[in-house]
Amino acid sequence: MTRGPRPSPTRLTRAQVREVDRRCIELYHLPGIVLMENAARAATDVALTMLHNHDRPTVLIVCGGGNNGGDGLAVARHLHNRGVEVHLALAVDPATYRGDALINWQVAEAMKLPTLTPNDPRAIQPGRFDLIVDALFGTGLSSPPRETTWIDAMNRAATPILSIDLPSGLDCDTGAPLGPACVRATHTVTFVAEKVGFANPSARHYLGDVTVGDIGAPRELIEAIAAGSPA
Repeated sequence: MTRGPRPSPTRLTRAQVREVDRRCIELYHLPGIVLMENAARAATDVALTMLHNHDRPTVLIVCGGGNNGGDGLAVARHLHNRGVEVHLALAVDPATYRGDALINWQVAEAMKLPTLTPNDPRAIQPGRFDLIVDALFGTGLSSPPRETTWIDAMNRAATPILSIDLPSGLDCDTGAPLGPACVRATHTVTFVAEKVGFANPSARHYLGDVTVGDIGAPRELIEAIAAGSPA
């Protein structure tokens, strides 16, 4: 049987991703915390697949201050509940968390999930962890990160890295690093759809393998936004 060409994957820009979130919340009445929870579950599934050869795996989750960090905090809870030894590294003062990220920090804090002390990138030692989860920066990053020590430390650790939504430091619209530092992921779990920058051949060096995680956004909404529909 002759098969036709495979359809190109849906890819979204930074602005379109924000629009998906906005319409999910405002038009479809999906709370942001539900979207974050679904994202975390999708990322947890990928992390567990990456850890399948380890009997007693240890994971470090590097969390930034925005919703990407909130995703990472939620992933920590799910991995802990699956028997994984989880450690958190907070790249920001947790007092700066707001909204859905704050809720997940409060949950992690109440669970007394281990946090690296001192919370310093130098604590990421080669061979200490079986997996690093990069939840530092997400699609909202549009200029070079002011601080790159966490990115540099993750890259130096010689440990598989799972990036949440996209590797920290990568521009989702161009597929090129925004500045001199960008996480080199083993695997990226991105949400809703691939980002337009993923089509850039040079992005593969940073993305590694890519999985699209379902956060519960209606398919019709994603297709309408990708097509530029206002409704």
